[in-house]
Amino acid sequence: MKPGTNKQEVLKKYWGYDSFRSLQAEIIDSLLQGCDTLALMPTGGGKSICYQVPALMLDGICLVVSPLIALMKDQVQQLQNRGIKAACLISGTTGIEQEIVYNKCIHGSIKLLYVSPERLKQQVFIEHFRQMRVSFIAVDEAHCISQWGYDFRPSYLEIAKIRAYHPKIPMLALTATATPQVADDIRRQLMFTATSRLFKSSFQRPNLAYMVFREEDKMGRLLRIAYNVGGSGIIYVRNRRRTHEIADRLVANGISATYYHAGLEPKERDIAQRRWTQGEVRAIVATNAFGMGIDKPDVRYVVHMDIPTSIEAYFQEAGRAGRDGNKAYAVLLYNDDDLDTLQRNFESNYPTRKHIANIYRAICNYYQLPIGSGTDCQFDFDFEALCSTYRFNVMEFFSAARFLEKEGLLSLPELDESQSRLYIPLSREDVYRFQVEQPRYSDLMALLLRMYGGLFSDFTPISEQVLARRLYLDPQQIRNMLLHMDALKAIIYRPRHLKPQIIFTSPRIDANDLYLTESNYTELKQQAAKRMEAIRRYVLSAEDCRSTMLLHYFGETEAAPCGSCDYCLQHKKTVSSDDTAALKARILQLIKEKPCRAEELIEQVGNIDEEHIRQMLRELVDQRLVTINKSLQFEVL
Repeated sequence: MKPGTNKQEVLKKYWGYDSFRSLQAEIIDSLLQGCDTLALMPTGGGKSICYQVPALMLDGICLVVSPLIALMKDQVQQLQNRGIKAACLISGTTGIEQEIVYNKCIHGSIKLLYVSPERLKQQVFIEHFRQMRVSFIAVDEAHCISQWGYDFRPSYLEIAKIRAYHPKIPMLALTATATPQVADDIRRQLMFTATSRLFKSSFQRPNLAYMVFREEDKMGRLLRIAYNVGGSGIIYVRNRRRTHEIADRLVANGISATYYHAGLEPKERDIAQRRWTQGEVRAIVATNAFGMGIDKPDVRYVVHMDIPTSIEAYFQEAGRAGRDGNKAYAVLLYNDDDLDTLQRNFESNYPTRKHIANIYRAICNYYQLPIGSGTDCQFDFDFEALCSTYRFNVMEFFSAARFLEKEGLLSLPELDESQSRLYIPLSREDVYRFQVEQPRYSDLMALLLRMYGGLFSDFTPISEQVLARRLYLDPQQIRNMLLHMDALKAIIYRPRHLKPQIIFTSPRIDANDLYLTESNYTELKQQAAKRMEAIRRYVLSAEDCRSTMLLHYFGETEAAPCGSCDYCLQHKKTVSSDDTAALKARILQLIKEKPCRAEELIEQVGNIDEEHIRQMLRELVDQRLVTINKSLQFEVL
């Protein structure tokens, strides 16, 4: 540890905070004492601080294992903005790019290195990792290592193996969604020592009201929520098309909104996220591709328009509301069709063994691989063309491909969404000589040097579009010029790849001989069925507090009713006669201010039994104090 530094000083210097959140200091102390540590903290609980602060206090480099490219890139950028030396190795990183990062890590000029779990089994990584001075290993989204978890990833099983190269350093595992069974499995799979420590924050969110409504008119309910709750919101849907449709409906009804899904171009996603984060629009309608790493504190509501696949997924997404500690709402809307869809999606996610074998045969035939060949072969992966050729359901196809990946037959890495990158391997004198000898490229080289710093020391993201505008050329002309400069060895240019890559990690076998191990298929399917049944019970339950149900699922068996979910509000005592006059006056006042439908009044009045309010409205109509207009709104006579 560096002399004269402590965790409070580091926190204040780089983050500007005077104190830690709950359990952060204890987790950091455990790491500093050399203990393997498992931290279970709710979404928004500040997990990244738990490894970033000790990384700056200890000698050496902290290796951070994370499953998401976008999250890694975002974390690295945030750290660099704070003056902290960080880097990441992601899919698509070229050999020379890797070598630059590895050299910096070995020579101590990087404090945090982010990698995907897939990277850990590569021999080139292992060779360099052995030479690094490593302070500790941090494993984010640690639930991915457990086959009992909702997001198991076989690549996470590689993590424990690298401990052999630095056996004395501690490991920190972090997750926001782990049942007791999953927590035990995490420690076992990561080979935690007997002296390991567990730190668990309560997952209870007193400021967050969980609501579940059976609703045929979901759009109408969503509009009332957006009107009455106000503030910023996230609306989750299951498919990309509906993100557009619902965002358009919100805008048409006076609520500024945008949409987000994985099918958008990276620039479009960045713009949508920035507009919502900075408050230019109130609502963002998104698939589950949105939210990881988002730290917007003032989200007042999260609405699920479809039933999530598991309690874990729902809890993580709902937990993005109310991180500032103020009142917020997590609302799930469903109807009978959604329950049927939940079952159908489960069946698509777990196709039959025969169907998986057929899909494997089709993939191999599409890429013309003979039996016994294909190891380490890599191809552009155009899944739409493949599915169209063989008439596969897209969801079933991807599910089958993931099972094939678990069996070690192929790999579907994430698409690298980074910009084009460029590195200058020459000295400044050689660059000047190049400009003199190749005048055609002189202006472009000069513009690169003016616009982008660090080209001589590292690969730097560039924009062909911006360069083209500056030089009054077409972007394709810029790309061609950069490729020619690369051929002349004046630069190393890595254009952005738009297509993901499929890699065959084993020789092709006869599909009739395909075997799916019990742990990779049957046991996973059984666990997924249990998770589906758990979210189904949560949605349909009319017998318990929503918050209590969620907390019990994660092992907090002593949780008390929250008093603010739909169940608790429905089962509060009927308003006493002493309060009836006050309630009547309150309802009349709201109607005087603006004609309202019954549903709007119920939501505005708050924690009063819904049926009691409807009865009060019927009495007011009978007493001829209010009437119902053509828009089904109550208004004062």
